[in-house]
Amino acid sequence: MPELLTDVTSPAWAYLALLALLLLDAFVPVIPTQAIMITGGALTVYGGLDLPLTIAAGAAGVLAGDLACYLLGRSAPDRRVRRHTRQSRAQRAAARFTQGLRRPGPLVILLCRFVPGGRMAACFSAGRSRYPYRLFLIYETIAALGWATYGALVGHLGGTALASSTWRLAVVAAVA
Repeated sequence: MPELLTDVTSPAWAYLALLALLLLDAFVPVIPTQAIMITGGALTVYGGLDLPLTIAAGAAGVLAGDLACYLLGRSAPDRRVRRHTRQSRAQRAAARFTQGLRRPGPLVILLCRFVPGGRMAACFSAGRSRYPYRLFLIYETIAALGWATYGALVGHLGGTALASSTWRLAVVAAVA
């Protein structure tokens, strides 16, 4: 039994759990992914995890989940009804403007990575609108790495600041 407990609490299991929870969040968006990533960063101070590996596991988890959402969107049937009604010049201009806002692009993909709930909608929408796969993968990789680095560094720096003071750690734990 002690060997099993040691194996389960090893860093390898922590990286796998981090990856799995962040992947699962793409389908069950109630998982607090930012808190999980910050906890992973804090475990680089307290739990013996490696910061670059924590960032890599976090980025891989969200990238895999976002790619799954993109592929689901790509396989979804197109249910938009095409209407050929006569529109005024202002209506056509407004339609072009709002269509530009709805069409996923680099900025939408990058920013929605940091918006709770925006991840799933942006990735599904990118797939549904047939956004180019290679571009999606490039922008999503950048977004996932940035997000994972941000979360892990917040946890790591916070854990480092609290490691020197037991009373600060107790106050943060009590407030949380």
